[in-house]
Amino acid sequence: MFATVAEVADLDQFLRTFSTIGVEKRRQHGCRGAHVFRDPDDPHRVWVLFDWELKDYQGFLADPEIPAIARELALREPPVKVDPLAQYDA
Repeated sequence: MFATVAEVADLDQFLRTFSTIGVEKRRQHGCRGAHVFRDPDDPHRVWVLFDWELKDYQGFLADPEIPAIARELALREPPVKVDPLAQYDA
Protein backbone atom coordinates (compact mmCIF):
# COMPACT_ATOMS: atom_id res chain seq x y z
CA MET A 1 0.00 0.00 0.00
CA PHE A 2 1.24 3.50 -0.77
CA ALA A 3 -0.04 7.03 -1.26
CA THR A 4 0.20 9.75 -3.87
CA VAL A 5 -0.60 13.45 -3.61
CA ALA A 6 -1.82 15.42 -6.62
CA GLU A 7 -2.96 18.92 -7.48
CA VAL A 8 -6.09 18.90 -9.66
CA ALA A 9 -7.55 21.72 -11.72
CA ASP A 10 -11.04 20.19 -11.81
CA LEU A 11 -11.97 17.74 -9.03
CA ASP A 12 -15.14 16.51 -10.78
CA GLN A 13 -13.19 15.72 -13.95
CA PHE A 14 -10.50 13.98 -11.90
CA LEU A 15 -13.07 11.78 -10.12
CA ARG A 16 -14.94 10.93 -13.35
CA THR A 17 -11.76 9.77 -15.06
CA PHE A 18 -10.22 8.13 -11.97
CA SER A 19 -13.40 6.12 -11.33
CA THR A 20 -13.90 4.89 -14.91
CA ILE A 21 -10.95 4.71 -17.31
CA GLY A 22 -8.54 4.81 -14.39
CA VAL A 23 -10.14 1.82 -12.63
CA GLU A 24 -9.92 -0.32 -15.75
CA LYS A 25 -6.28 0.52 -16.37
CA ARG A 26 -5.26 0.10 -12.71
CA ARG A 27 -6.93 -3.34 -12.59
CA GLN A 28 -4.97 -4.39 -15.67
CA HIS A 29 -1.83 -3.67 -13.67
CA GLY A 30 -2.80 -5.48 -10.47
CA CYS A 31 -4.23 -2.67 -8.35
CA ARG A 32 -6.57 -4.06 -5.69
CA GLY A 33 -8.21 -0.76 -4.76
CA ALA A 34 -7.82 2.97 -4.20
CA HIS A 35 -9.18 5.51 -1.73
CA VAL A 36 -9.33 9.21 -2.69
CA PHE A 37 -9.26 11.93 -0.04
CA ARG A 38 -9.57 15.69 -0.48
CA ASP A 39 -7.06 17.76 1.44
CA PRO A 40 -8.99 19.69 4.13
CA ASP A 41 -6.78 22.73 3.62
CA ASP A 42 -6.65 22.80 -0.19
CA PRO A 43 -9.70 21.93 -2.33
CA HIS A 44 -7.43 21.30 -5.34
CA ARG A 45 -5.23 18.70 -3.63
CA VAL A 46 -6.14 15.03 -3.39
CA TRP A 47 -4.47 12.16 -1.59
CA VAL A 48 -4.88 8.68 -3.01
CA LEU A 49 -4.10 5.50 -1.08
CA PHE A 50 -3.48 2.53 -3.37
CA ASP A 51 -3.56 -1.15 -2.50
CA TRP A 52 -0.90 -2.04 -5.03
CA GLU A 53 2.45 -3.77 -5.21
CA LEU A 54 5.19 -1.32 -6.17
CA LYS A 55 6.39 -3.43 -9.11
CA ASP A 56 2.86 -3.48 -10.56
CA TYR A 57 2.57 0.29 -10.08
CA GLN A 58 5.83 0.76 -11.96
CA GLY A 59 4.43 -1.35 -14.81
CA PHE A 60 1.33 0.85 -14.79
CA LEU A 61 3.46 3.99 -15.12
CA ALA A 62 5.31 2.42 -18.07
CA ASP A 63 2.05 1.65 -19.92
CA PRO A 64 1.98 3.74 -23.13
CA GLU A 65 -1.70 4.65 -22.58
CA ILE A 66 -1.05 6.37 -19.23
CA PRO A 67 -0.03 9.83 -20.54
CA ALA A 68 -3.39 10.23 -22.33
CA ILE A 69 -5.31 9.06 -19.27
CA ALA A 70 -3.28 11.40 -17.07
CA ARG A 71 -4.28 14.35 -19.27
CA GLU A 72 -7.94 13.45 -18.73
CA LEU A 73 -7.43 13.57 -14.95
CA ALA A 74 -7.15 17.40 -15.04
CA LEU A 75 -3.93 17.35 -13.02
CA ARG A 76 -2.06 20.59 -12.48
CA GLU A 77 1.20 18.64 -12.16
CA PRO A 78 2.19 14.98 -11.98
CA PRO A 79 1.26 13.15 -8.76
CA VAL A 80 3.95 12.67 -6.15
CA LYS A 81 4.39 9.23 -4.58
CA VAL A 82 4.62 9.52 -0.81
CA ASP A 83 6.97 7.05 0.84
CA PRO A 84 5.68 5.38 4.02
CA LEU A 85 7.23 6.36 7.29
CA ALA A 86 6.16 3.28 9.26
CA GLN A 87 3.74 0.34 9.20
CA TYR A 88 1.85 -1.13 12.18
CA ASP A 89 -0.49 -4.10 12.61
CA ALA A 90 -3.10 -2.09 14.49
